[in-house]
Amino acid sequence: MIDLRSDTVTQPTQNMRQAMAVAEVGDDVYGEDPTVRRLEELAAQLTGKEAALFVPSGTMANQIALGTLAQAGDEVIIGTGSHCYLYEGGAGAALNGLQFQVIGSNGKFTADDVRAAYRPDNHHQSPTTVVAFENTHNRGGGWVWDLNELQDATTAARECGMRLHLDGARIFNAQVASNIPVKTWAEPFDTVTFCLSKGLGAPAGSVICGDQGRIHRAHRLRKMFGGAMRQIGILAAAGLYALEHHVERLAEDHANAKLLAQMLADIPGIILEPATVETNIIWFNLTADVLDATALAKAAQERGVFLSASGKRSLRAVTHLNITQDDCLAAARILGEILIS
Repeated sequence: MIDLRSDTVTQPTQNMRQAMAVAEVGDDVYGEDPTVRRLEELAAQLTGKEAALFVPSGTMANQIALGTLAQAGDEVIIGTGSHCYLYEGGAGAALNGLQFQVIGSNGKFTADDVRAAYRPDNHHQSPTTVVAFENTHNRGGGWVWDLNELQDATTAARECGMRLHLDGARIFNAQVASNIPVKTWAEPFDTVTFCLSKGLGAPAGSVICGDQGRIHRAHRLRKMFGGAMRQIGILAAAGLYALEHHVERLAEDHANAKLLAQMLADIPGIILEPATVETNIIWFNLTADVLDATALAKAAQERGVFLSASGKRSLRAVTHLNITQDDCLAAARILGEILIS
């Protein structure tokens, strides 16, 4: 099976499993799990923040972070297609009482977009209090923010008195692709989240990073959302192993994605510009004269290639640590055979 649906399908390596098996544990709700504490300290160090909190999932991490930044009834500015807005089950509204104002194009927005979207507090409107960024941007095709453009937009938000959140689920992909450290990407933000269970290959978990006050509040929200855990050092050990051993290897995923994109672009019926693939995510479209996305995904699955269909003519393929160069070659060959048969 060549599973390109997501980098969430990764399997823990044998060395990671060994680290989990021997992890020192304690009761994390009491702050007594030493492995969790080491993970949180490393996460804070890598992002340049004062403190961090380990939570079960990326959605929980984002929603807790937003809950520390905004009050019910506030508005959050966010880019098109962002995970916080599109893929978290309406949690922003249901759990935090927030509304979103979507700006920009393909997930990107400018300083001028931020200024134009800002609404000051008055009793007729929801006050705009937070701007949320995503880096890398999943729905946009795994692209990495231009650092200067990001800094201009965050500066504009600060000038309007707004707070800042970074959904950095794949921030280490951004670091590897740009050669810009995570700490630099994270510097403008009040809260930063990143995922351990995507390209980094851990079985579960995300981390929220921020100042001491926000992380203190985040502990309360984690409890409210049902995310408090006990002897969780077993999972934290996987996250520690991932941060210590799986970051630089993300370059392999990026190279495989670019190779796969180049081969897909040569297949009749596929619309794809390989130069747009910056990290490990490929979105491609199908022309009107071939199978639709669902039919192609089904036919590919029957031959051992798993893809994610989105809408009638769009699909996603994601490379990760369980995908080799040979897998990419085989997947492209199979998709080509299906589309030209």
